[in-house]
Amino acid sequence: MVNRIKIIHLLLVVFLSSLPLFAEESETDNPFKLGFSIGIGTATFTEEGDSIQTTYQKLSLSPDIAYGKLGIGLDITFNYTFTGPPPSGDEFYLRQEDWVPTGDDSILDVYLPKFRYIRWGHKGDPLFIKLGSIDDATLGNGFIMGNYSNTLFLPEKRIFGLTFDLDGELFNFPVVGMETFTANLAQFDVMGVRPFVRPLINTGIPVLSNLQLGSTLAVDTKPDLYADIADPETIAVYGGDFILPLISKPLFTLATFGDVASLHGESLGSMVGFGGRLIKFLTYGAQVRFLGENFVPTYFDASYDLFRAEKFAIARGATGVPAFTGWLASLGTTFFDDSLVFRASLDGPFAKPNSDYDNYLNYPHLYATFLIAEGLVPHLSFDASYDKRLIRDFEDLIDPADAVIRARANYHVGGAVISFIYNIRYVPDALPGEDEWEVTSGLEAGIQIY
Repeated sequence: MVNRIKIIHLLLVVFLSSLPLFAEESETDNPFKLGFSIGIGTATFTEEGDSIQTTYQKLSLSPDIAYGKLGIGLDITFNYTFTGPPPSGDEFYLRQEDWVPTGDDSILDVYLPKFRYIRWGHKGDPLFIKLGSIDDATLGNGFIMGNYSNTLFLPEKRIFGLTFDLDGELFNFPVVGMETFTANLAQFDVMGVRPFVRPLINTGIPVLSNLQLGSTLAVDTKPDLYADIADPETIAVYGGDFILPLISKPLFTLATFGDVASLHGESLGSMVGFGGRLIKFLTYGAQVRFLGENFVPTYFDASYDLFRAEKFAIARGATGVPAFTGWLASLGTTFFDDSLVFRASLDGPFAKPNSDYDNYLNYPHLYATFLIAEGLVPHLSFDASYDKRLIRDFEDLIDPADAVIRARANYHVGGAVISFIYNIRYVPDALPGEDEWEVTSGLEAGIQIY
């Protein structure tokens, strides 16, 4: 029976990959676009309360609707087996967690994520709104919240968040603006807001007229949402910042910036830095950081949801971190109108640690992303990220321990798309005998109709 099912899925993959594009794209001046993707494949889950991974067959229906700057994408996915509920059985079984609230989940946790996204505009526009999966939330310079992702639990769990940015430039009043973020509209746990002003924008003073001053507040009202914390309480990080563009030329841009912030009102940190773009395709940046005792820079970072307990312990003083001076350096390349992009940042302390060997703040941390957009290489697109902590030596760079690795490769043939998804998540609180690395992989094939 199982072999027969595998053969059926293999035939469907071959069939979908051979389909031609049977509908032409709409005219470029038509603001309305309709897309529809049907995908099949497999997905592996680690069920709640069970360390054993279970593989399901998967059927996904993903319509996309766009009208001008408005875009809506749905994700209706059925994970099922023909062998009954795990670990054994002999009948058709639909994964219940995808449709019925369990544990602390509410009906909003289950059904809001059926929307992959709802979007208006793009990041940097005077008005930008995005709801759904968000993997690069940043407020201001990113010293408090930078590259935060609510997608770390995919495909087991999709979280529905919100980004809302409004610049007064939209109303011909560029003096004020704001950035906001909510990680989970069903739980309202991680949230942030950054209002900002350009106090000299109307003065015409060279350079200084572009000065931007901001104030950020970011909180986690439920630090124990994905972690085991005995006495949870709201964690707040707040502070002020500035951004001052110095040079804005086609071949060279340069801005200076800085932050001062407080973690839970009990520890302080600050930084000053510069960054920009050189010869259009090279991005660069550098920071010097002055971090007080128990202060965590970029508290809400790309892997925050996996390390909530560890950061909470530092914020509440259960884990002591001495004050130190640190650094951050970033470098990247972007070619062919951002169709080929690589960015990496490395941060750490200036001095070697003399205590607390396993404290990740005592060692360098690497965050890197790589993107090949559709159209650059025939039939292929690819994106990946690598978030690695506790880099004690060069060999640690390629050790998946204390790392979050994510990759997705897409192969396009006419109207068909074959996708391979591979994620490795380090599990910091794994019990003795359990695997410290949680691997999720899947193969999908789909057709797109426009």
